[in-house]
Amino acid sequence: MRVLTFLAALSISATSALAAEEPSGCDKFKWPIERERAALTAPDRAKLTSGSEQSALPSSAITLGLVAPADAKLPSPPERAPKDGTFAGFTNIKTARAGLYTISLSSGAWVDVVQDGHFLKPVAFSGATDCDGIRKTMKYELSAQPLVLQVSGARENSLSIAILPAQ
Repeated sequence: MRVLTFLAALSISATSALAAEEPSGCDKFKWPIERERAALTAPDRAKLTSGSEQSALPSSAITLGLVAPADAKLPSPPERAPKDGTFAGFTNIKTARAGLYTISLSSGAWVDVVQDGHFLKPVAFSGATDCDGIRKTMKYELSAQPLVLQVSGARENSLSIAILPAQ
């Protein structure tokens, strides 16, 4: 009986620890997300298929169609291996204006931003659960050259993405 009590307490503390790592609610992001959230939930988002090419950074959010990781043909292996049963996809963007940008996602997924053959690391990251329309947002310093935006590990076969100049 003591073992069961101990295991129950351990389970509760592990669940509490996980909950502490994942803030909940729109007010838990590290910076204001109203503009990104509005873009991600706008009804006029362009729908793109995985592998599509864009001539420039999109001026509004897009909805990217995703496929099984084996079918996604990502240009670079993702930095985090996708789990079974998840979805992946990418889009090429021919020209980017140099600057600090937020890349925001409507739901959870792994993002790789590749420029000049190198994975870019976000300069800042924020995420929260239970915020309708946005799950996470990252800030990247982009240079004025083509980029590949790869998404993997998504639970659904499409994902809304907003790439906006940081404010």
